[in-house]
Amino acid sequence: MKRMNNLNMQIRLTLYGPKGFPEGTFGKGVAVLLRGVDSLGSLNASAKSIHMAYSKAWRIVKEAEQGMNFQLIDRMGARGSTLTPEGRKLLEIYERLEKEAENELGQRFAKLLDA
Repeated sequence: MKRMNNLNMQIRLTLYGPKGFPEGTFGKGVAVLLRGVDSLGSLNASAKSIHMAYSKAWRIVKEAEQGMNFQLIDRMGARGSTLTPEGRKLLEIYERLEKEAENELGQRFAKLLDA
């Protein structure tokens, strides 16, 4: 059993909109892009920071917006982008739930390994 002590876990949290289909979900990829938009002021800069093509980032955000049924970012053309109030709130919820799940389930995982 000692060999199992070096195991780790990762939580994958996915939020679904009212349509509930896999395209247009809100998960880690969308959260990373939105964090970048919030800190860098543009989707293009956010995509570049994670070595992603802008066209792919735009598609991911657009699909998430369609699935959620509301805009996540306000696009201001050459002046960049900002998070909408709904986008900011959903990102905050996602980050909080992700952190709570990692903490709670990480402790549970450790206890189960020791059992």
